[in-house]
Amino acid sequence: MNTISNETTPVRLELNGPVPDFEAQTTKGAIRLSEWAKNKWVILFSHPADFTPVCTTEFVQFAKRQSEFEQKDVALLGCSVDSIYSHIAWARNIQDKFGVKIGFPIIADLDGKVSRLYGMIHEHSSNTSAVRCVFFIDPKRILRAMIYYPMNVGRNFDEIMRVIDALQVADANKVACPANWTRGMDVIIPAPVTMDDAELRVESREYQVADWYFAMKKLPETSLRKGG
Repeated sequence: MNTISNETTPVRLELNGPVPDFEAQTTKGAIRLSEWAKNKWVILFSHPADFTPVCTTEFVQFAKRQSEFEQKDVALLGCSVDSIYSHIAWARNIQDKFGVKIGFPIIADLDGKVSRLYGMIHEHSSNTSAVRCVFFIDPKRILRAMIYYPMNVGRNFDEIMRVIDALQVADANKVACPANWTRGMDVIIPAPVTMDDAELRVESREYQVADWYFAMKKLPETSLRKGG
């Protein structure tokens, strides 16, 4: 079982390494990351503050696309240094003014424990507010990707969805995704690691071979559903 960190000093988050566990109060009640959303991917994201314009546009997008994330077995988890009451009031305001319901939990990180643990607070931007971080955490609670945006630039939700698609497809099919890949495009086959296999790859009719180290193929539609 994962040990909950009591530290607030940022840990060194590394791709393909475990993320630190924590307990936190959210708008959906208390959660422990290692126990929450079992067997699902998690997108943990931070925002600078409630009732701010750019953050509002982002939460509208997260809410509108939550069902898409759920279809991919992805749970959303927001975080900022605001209080539970502020989160509740803001979520209700978004529903009232923009017609979308915030259905995912938002961490009330008043003491900054989670924000500092995950390095969400960048002192050159703010000593108290988090920048726009996005952490892609797989069902084994391994960090698979992370994106940071400044406070004055909103996130690209097509890119967030693209990263999830690419990670899931790559995992399920043991392939890699090329630049600008989107669901349905050809994928890259791992390069051979012996001279004999390199010769076989060049002669292959199974793949689209440019050279021994560069080959691609199209996945069947069934391989693209939830990445598997």
